[in-house]
Amino acid sequence: MAYFTWKEQGLTGDCASLEAMAARFEEAAALMRRMAAEGFRLERDSDGQRITHPDPAVFESYGFISEETPERQLTFMSGFES
Repeated sequence: MAYFTWKEQGLTGDCASLEAMAARFEEAAALMRRMAAEGFRLERDSDGQRITHPDPAVFESYGFISEETPERQLTFMSGFES
């Protein structure tokens, strides 16, 4: 029997069928399209790909946690008082 090995595990690792995998990809694609419409962008550099948004509030509204250095994150907190 002919076959190939599917190595992607992050998005489809728990899928039990090709139909489930297709549904998962469709859900991810819909989310990516919505994010693009709301101003998210894909940036590429030597370290790989990053999804960015210029407004930290919009970024956080999706439940994302910034991977920027703590020093850079603090520049977004203007007016913050402890």
